[in-house]
Amino acid sequence: MTAIDSDDVRIEALFVSDLQRSQHPTPEVIRAVVTETVDRLGEDGCAALVAQEFGEHPDCALGRMQWARRAVQSAYKAA
Repeated sequence: MTAIDSDDVRIEALFVSDLQRSQHPTPEVIRAVVTETVDRLGEDGCAALVAQEFGEHPDCALGRMQWARRAVQSAYKAA
């Protein structure tokens, strides 16, 4: 299990994960998905996929990034 200290990395990991806002994930689920995604892709892999999504789907990426930011802030404040 990776120790992730940066909210920026957490937000990017949630952004590129398969977790959807419509699933109404709990803070525990968000934290688990973030850890799994960083373990699988690494920090650089998450950042690269964020850049790719903003390049290919800028209209959708902004809303997802806003959700990821709010979700991470809430999930890690609760921890």
